[in-house]
Amino acid sequence: MKKSRFTEEQIIGFLKQADAGMPIKELCRNGGFSDATFYKWRAKFGGMDVSDAKRLRELEAENAKLKKLLTEAHLDIDALKSVFGVKR
Repeated sequence: MKKSRFTEEQIIGFLKQADAGMPIKELCRNGGFSDATFYKWRAKFGGMDVSDAKRLRELEAENAKLKKLLTEAHLDIDALKSVFGVKR
């Protein structure tokens, strides 16, 4: 996945500016991102504080690690089944 040029803190700052009344077109032009990007960020980070965003990032990293471990476990099980001749 492509890494964003903006941190979660910056994104939440942009969202707070929009909530404060700054027009979205002007905010996007000044920030250097598209309207679609703004609405995608609002769907993901809307209503969050900076601490919530950091916790979300930690949870996503932990989830990715667990998915990788599960995949490796399934590969090990499949390899053992093929070695011992167990039918699937």
